[in-house]
Amino acid sequence: MFFSIFNKIILIMHFFFGFLAEVGKTLILLTVKIKSFVITKIKMFNDNKKITKSTFIPQYTQASKAKTSQNTLVGCLMFLVGIIFSLIFFVIPSNLFIWFRSLPSPDLLSEQATPTPTKIYDRKGRLLYEIFLDKKSDPVKLDKIPKYLKNATISVEDDQFYRHPGFHLPSMIRAARSTLMAKNIQGGSTITQQLVKNVLLTPERTLERKLKEIVLAVLVETRYSKDQILELYFNNISYGGNAWGVQSAAQKYFGKNVWELDLAESSLLAALPSAPSTYSPLSGNNDAVKSRQKYVLDRMYRLGYITNKEAIQAFDQKLNYVTQVEYIRAPHFVALVREDLENRYGRRFVEYGGLTITTTLDLDLQDKVQNIVTEQVAASKKLLISNGAAVVLDSQRADVLAYVGSIDYFKENWGAFDVAGAYRQPGSSIKPLTYALALKNGYTPASLIKDKAVTFNIPGQKPYTPVNYDGKYHGHVTLRSALANSYNIPAVRLASKVGADNIVDLGKNMGLSNWVVGDGSYGLSITLGGKEVRLLDHTNMYATFARYGKYKKHNLLLSVKDNNGYELLNDEQLETQVVSPEISYLIWHILSDNKARLPAFGTNNNLTVKGKTIAVKTGTTDLKRDNYTMGFTTTYTVGVWVGNNDNSPLDKNLASGLSGAAPIWQKIMSLLLENKTDELMQRPENIITKKDDKCKTSEIFIKGTNIPTSLCPQSSEKSDGDKDKSKKNN
Repeated sequence: MFFSIFNKIILIMHFFFGFLAEVGKTLILLTVKIKSFVITKIKMFNDNKKITKSTFIPQYTQASKAKTSQNTLVGCLMFLVGIIFSLIFFVIPSNLFIWFRSLPSPDLLSEQATPTPTKIYDRKGRLLYEIFLDKKSDPVKLDKIPKYLKNATISVEDDQFYRHPGFHLPSMIRAARSTLMAKNIQGGSTITQQLVKNVLLTPERTLERKLKEIVLAVLVETRYSKDQILELYFNNISYGGNAWGVQSAAQKYFGKNVWELDLAESSLLAALPSAPSTYSPLSGNNDAVKSRQKYVLDRMYRLGYITNKEAIQAFDQKLNYVTQVEYIRAPHFVALVREDLENRYGRRFVEYGGLTITTTLDLDLQDKVQNIVTEQVAASKKLLISNGAAVVLDSQRADVLAYVGSIDYFKENWGAFDVAGAYRQPGSSIKPLTYALALKNGYTPASLIKDKAVTFNIPGQKPYTPVNYDGKYHGHVTLRSALANSYNIPAVRLASKVGADNIVDLGKNMGLSNWVVGDGSYGLSITLGGKEVRLLDHTNMYATFARYGKYKKHNLLLSVKDNNGYELLNDEQLETQVVSPEISYLIWHILSDNKARLPAFGTNNNLTVKGKTIAVKTGTTDLKRDNYTMGFTTTYTVGVWVGNNDNSPLDKNLASGLSGAAPIWQKIMSLLLENKTDELMQRPENIITKKDDKCKTSEIFIKGTNIPTSLCPQSSEKSDGDKDKSKKNN
């Protein structure tokens, strides 16, 4: 009853001082007028005195002297009265009013609480990372906080919490005595005062700030219930380092949720707020930590919260602390997601918004792919390979299921560098773009192309003479054979036919975002990987073929919810038909033809998975600085790179398709397709098969293209380099 009346008195005083200020303003105006009148009269008197003195012979009587003195005295008294009235009714009330008005509103407690971190999860709800600034907080409801922790905190911080009106007078007197003895400002703050100090006020230690703290604490007690105040306290107090709030502290020190804490763990956490750096179990000062914990347990026992036996058992219990490293899973992927979020919503909203992000990543798959990359690169040291990267996409949705940016994110100097997001030359793995355009321009898988020495003379450029990786020429080869075996000369011949600009344009339409038509950064060598790509974009380029030529941007996010649970993500994945379904099918058919690539790769290669049909292409850059293996089914698309961050060359004995990226790619694909039935692309209606019984072979064609009468090699002598070759059959 007393405290309720006391709180009301505080509120009445708040408005009363405001009323006094208004009255004071009126009185001071009146006083100023009186003072002005008195001063004017005195001045007139002095002026008259001067005139009389200069014109007449002064003849003063005792009466006139007394009258003059009396008038002067009245004026002085009136002036003093004005000053006193000003102080009592204006200056003091006005300053008090201004002081009260400058106090932050207690209503801001819930609004200015420590920002909730943005949490990033994998597609199955497993935490990958939390985005926060200097304060990491994870608010919980009071009913989630164990009884032991509530009682332990009240025991050592404010055992009169449920009895006082916001401040505790005996504690304040004790603190004041300490202040006078030590000549500095001491504590004595209640839980309510600590909450006010942490959320509403600045941390300086002055008498004025202490007064504000007391007044605000009383006002807070009129706005919130005791349980609400306790909940706000538990979610906003520092427990050391960047851990703000009990949930964050429980995770930081014990790796568990706050509601899972036992008595021993609760007593340790309750020991921290008074001096987090001193009593932290990470401080190395175990004696101080145990001494403070014992004090907490003793207080709980003395106040009747626990028995003596429970106190002894809790004190003797060994506490297991978690290793203090930054918690992050799939770090390169998390960085990519964060960049995407900041581009969408702005950095401040991501850092302060308390968002809940569900990503496309499959953490189980991510961990397995990471291990494969790390282990295989370690096994390839003799090939001078130091790093690797891999991307796994859902072919149809373009969801990023796994994203490995290096062999070890935490490797000193270069591990954090994301190679999957870096621009590097793709080598021959880019060739399908050229062949897709050739097929669009009337070429067929059976079209013959010269694989002979040739020099291209392009105005404004140096003469360009491509060579094959094996240093040989293979005569007339079919388009199928040229692509399957990755012969360079036929690819450059086709590039000269379809045009380098058109190759760049198609690449851009398939997601190679840095490709710009006519920027002067490429020539015919673009078909051999002369222009850089990102592994992520490159992998999605292959997934576009798996989607029958429909491009859609790679997808990182499944859901973005604000701190109130409202869905923010409205991301319709637009599809664009950039390659016809028929041509996409032909590319898949050629790249999945294990027989067609035998001349270059043989039977003992790492480009196949037993019982599975997979389209696959390799790529190696000049001097073997980068090595790729790219492949897809209708369900999964996998891109793998190996090399060195410093761009140093790999060993000359690296054999594309046998070593380098290929073994990594094969292991990942085998993992993905394990226990799954074989997947074949559905043949479009416009694709037909031509058989040649004479040479016991067959080929597929798009209806309307010029289908040769014979598929036998010896009967085909004309190629794209022959002048009399039918253009329709090119």
